[in-house]
Amino acid sequence: MENDIPPVNRVDEIREVLRGLEGKRLKVRANMGRSRIVERSGTLVHAHPSLFIVEVEERRGRTARQSYQYVDVLTGTVELFDIETGERLFDFVEAPAE
Repeated sequence: MENDIPPVNRVDEIREVLRGLEGKRLKVRANMGRSRIVERSGTLVHAHPSLFIVEVEERRGRTARQSYQYVDVLTGTVELFDIETGERLFDFVEAPAE
């Protein structure tokens, strides 16, 4: 069962997958708190040991670098999607109990 993997190993799994995606375009959906959700498209620049950096397009052709932690992906605060298919790359958040 997927949920039997300890969280530490899941963070390592997320890091390894993102290392393989360096240079690829992604869509990032980040919950910034207080009902503020930011969606941006960008390129995964680098996967560091504790965080990853996405270079996103801003208005008027500018770019900015945003950094996110792997734990945020694990908890669902940050969601990553394939820009071409719209498919979610990671789905660790448990569905609510019925």
